[in-house]
Amino acid sequence: MGWWQVNADTLARSRFVISPLAETFASLKLLHAGVGAHPGEHDWLRERLPGYRALLAAEPVTALLVRAGLGQSWIADFLTPTPRDAESFEEGVERVRAACPAQARAHLRLSLAGPLPAALDRDDLPERAAGLLEYVWETGVRPHWERRRRVLEADVVARTAQVSRGGWAAALDSLRPGTRWLGESRFQVNLHEYPPREISGAELVFVPVTPKSGWVSWEGRERYAVVYSCSGVLAGDHRDRARDVPAALGALLGPARATVLILLSSPLSTTQLVALTGQGLGSVGRHLRVLLDAGLVERGRSGRSVLYSRSAVGEVLTRAADG
Repeated sequence: MGWWQVNADTLARSRFVISPLAETFASLKLLHAGVGAHPGEHDWLRERLPGYRALLAAEPVTALLVRAGLGQSWIADFLTPTPRDAESFEEGVERVRAACPAQARAHLRLSLAGPLPAALDRDDLPERAAGLLEYVWETGVRPHWERRRRVLEADVVARTAQVSRGGWAAALDSLRPGTRWLGESRFQVNLHEYPPREISGAELVFVPVTPKSGWVSWEGRERYAVVYSCSGVLAGDHRDRARDVPAALGALLGPARATVLILLSSPLSTTQLVALTGQGLGSVGRHLRVLLDAGLVERGRSGRSVLYSRSAVGEVLTRAADG
């Protein structure tokens, strides 16, 4: 397993960061795999795979670069610069474009665990990688970025609340498969057999993405990142969750309000509910007020965020409707 040595001060200073570039690279990985993890990803792939495959068919060097860069167990480092707080996609992709060509080739040899194909022994690999990421951003991410950003922000709120309730150990254990707090200042970041890294004193960020994906990255010894997939309730498509509303509960409360109650099995903010349901802020607010007045949900505060969750009465009602 791969693990990092993290002292208490480094962990206390760590934070969650939203990165358009990480979201775009995760979407590129999804396109490369060609298989979605849930209906929302299936729909996204159905619309975008033909164009992506046509692009790679027309640019065989770029196609070879993607296959080499994603590797079997290691991603070429120059493709995944460590996300920075408040960095735009344009700023992030320029860091890919500015990568040293010789280093890019070295990173590809590492991801391939072997020699570099002759067709990739060239200096325009960073430019090609940046161009492909720009294509994925423009065609697959940017048109829906505002909704994706709200979902990512919702995940950050939920994770931050989890840290407040149970500490970093609980939050890291649930971050993604392969991550867990080992104790004695050791954080397992994946299941690969890589040497441990001492990162105490460095900048550490945690970066959510909506596709079912994840990786780690670092820059020297100064900056480290763990990229992880949003939790299941946040990553799927809200239409699928709406279909899970029991018919009896929908008839009693109305489908939209019942959806809000179903989603509140774990604490969520108004912003999260807007992102998850696709309903407007005013509609979500009205549903919450009715549910609060009926005693079906309760309200609490975590830092600056107001979180809503089902009350004991709400739990009894949803279980009865499920039965």
